[in-house]
Amino acid sequence: SERGEGEARRNMSAVWNYFKVNEDDKTKADCKLGGSKGCAFNTSNLIKHLKSQHDNEYKEFTHASKPTQPTLQQTLARREKMSRDNPRAVKITQAIIEYIALSDQPLSEVENVGFLRLLHVLEPRYDVPGRRYMTDTELPKLHDSVKKHIHSLLQTSSAFSFTTDIWTSSVSPVSLISLNCQWIDESFTPQRAVLHAKQFRGSHTSQAIAHVFEEMLQTWGIPKTSVHVVLRDNAKNMIKAMNDAGLPSLPCVAHTLQLAVHEGLLAQRSIADAIAVGRKIVGHFKHSALAYSRLEDIQGQLNQPIKRLQQDVQTRWNSTYYMLQSLIEQK
Repeated sequence: SERGEGEARRNMSAVWNYFKVNEDDKTKADCKLGGSKGCAFNTSNLIKHLKSQHDNEYKEFTHASKPTQPTLQQTLARREKMSRDNPRAVKITQAIIEYIALSDQPLSEVENVGFLRLLHVLEPRYDVPGRRYMTDTELPKLHDSVKKHIHSLLQTSSAFSFTTDIWTSSVSPVSLISLNCQWIDESFTPQRAVLHAKQFRGSHTSQAIAHVFEEMLQTWGIPKTSVHVVLRDNAKNMIKAMNDAGLPSLPCVAHTLQLAVHEGLLAQRSIADAIAVGRKIVGHFKHSALAYSRLEDIQGQLNQPIKRLQQDVQTRWNSTYYMLQSLIEQK
């Protein structure tokens, strides 16, 4: 039934290339090719007129209204998987690795069942590469592409400022040193880029830090004369490293403030004792789901907003302030 209706619609649209509605009687049609005027306004009569009066046009009409059948090769091509070097497959693969990088997704995402189902719906012919291919081929290609782009951006300025720090990963025994770059391009637009999060092996002596820092600058082709300032912490080895490398540097304001608050306020015995008690209370609720549930019940009974206690980090004085504030709110 649906096929018959489809063919009827095609016939009607094609046959009207040779007819027009009669101006005096809207229920009839006039032949544009000459001859009959006022044919009955239905598709069958119009087609009969073409067949009996205009043989060439009738052949043209039947050819135009004939449904096209895909060839066997076309049908098979729609079902077979695209090759990896197919232009569309290449674009999809690039989009996947960019999605993984920009969204901080694991490379195992290409093996995720839900992700595979989504791609199959969007493009059934696309064959998703495995995790090893993404790791060994696509990720290095993306890294090289981004590196070339940043290199081109760095050419727009002759002066750069940097921030740097050394820290240890919480998930693996690896020390890292960072190098973040800020500059103003030719259109006076502030730009920034993370140039390095480099593994730092061995002792963190000033000589070792200076050597690694010089290596990072050389990697990006940035001469020392183009370094406006390096923002660092107040550690003695970091201060001496910048001096040894001949680089202008300044201490971080936030780190300096942390040291000042710690020495001037948090070092007082009474405050230190109060903070220790506060940490113990928060720690009790952090490590007991039952205790937290009971606290939320009490908050609800007293018509207070449901709030969780804040745990502090000793190297951030403002987090200690927020911890004490969250405790006072529950007093």
